[in-house]
Amino acid sequence: MSTITRRIVPAIAIAGTMMLVATGCVAGENATASDTESTPGTTEWSSDTLSIDFATYNPLSLVIKDQGILEDILGDDVAVEWVQSAGSNKANELLRSGSVDVGSTAGSAALLARANGSPIQVIDIYSQPEWSAIVVGPDSDISSVEDLKGASIAATKGTDPYFFLLQALEEGGLSLSDVEVQNLQHADGRAALDGGSVDAWAGLDPIMAAAEVESGDKLIYRNVDFNTYGFLNATEDFITNHPDLAQAVVDAYEQAREWALENPEDTAALLAEVAGIDPDVAATVIQERSNLDVSGVPGDDQIAVLEKIAPVLVESGDVQGGQDSVDKALSSIVNDTFAKKAVDGE
Repeated sequence: MSTITRRIVPAIAIAGTMMLVATGCVAGENATASDTESTPGTTEWSSDTLSIDFATYNPLSLVIKDQGILEDILGDDVAVEWVQSAGSNKANELLRSGSVDVGSTAGSAALLARANGSPIQVIDIYSQPEWSAIVVGPDSDISSVEDLKGASIAATKGTDPYFFLLQALEEGGLSLSDVEVQNLQHADGRAALDGGSVDAWAGLDPIMAAAEVESGDKLIYRNVDFNTYGFLNATEDFITNHPDLAQAVVDAYEQAREWALENPEDTAALLAEVAGIDPDVAATVIQERSNLDVSGVPGDDQIAVLEKIAPVLVESGDVQGGQDSVDKALSSIVNDTFAKKAVDGE
């Protein structure tokens, strides 16, 4: 466990926990009076286990895990199992299989999953990032999206970089039929680019930022509007049957957000440690490409972004049921109950 942050937060986390227990926030909006009015130290939770992911593309998850914020809130009665997600597609697989109750994805990936039948909803927003771009090697002659015609491009299907690629191609007057997409996990995509087996890569931070510094790779196309928000998702079963634990998770995220905003250098140092990247690279990711100062309450802003990419999802053929499935997913993907309580005390 990192010594960078662990010694700073316990007092904050414990104080926050005591406040949440006193107000009933920890127990969840749908909890009964007996859930929230128990004798101090004897809170009864709806389950004795909680499975949740952490990911290098989700800095707040690293803070929560490193500082034991969830463990402090839940006490000894709930065992927290942490599972690493290598990408949004992997987080969606974990959620669908029931391997985690709560998982981190890009908004686009969450929409795709729900449109294809995965019973998940977004319960908190962890960031508004610029984490995707089109990347080429240092000696590449490719300098624009238009130059990608006929190129081989690494991308992880079902993730924001993949949907970023689809939008970028459309912007450049190209389509998927004009390129060859190699479906590789994010780290493997960088390795393929560096090894010369692909011409370009739809990258994801912090791996992408490391590629810039370590390999001299170039970002030939950036567009912050093509990046969707960071979604914290939970299964509907978990939301329905364990609202107290869902509230505890969102409360932990809001504590972590406050701390990360007050301590950007330590947050970057933690990212560098977990991701195994240079501290300067991590600082770039945290301070220049990750807007953590965004409301955790999911709602209109996120839906507006998803509505923009909805036609791209339908056109890609990745959605079973087409536009109708996407529309249904858009109308039901948001559950703002827990975030509103954590942020506004409602």
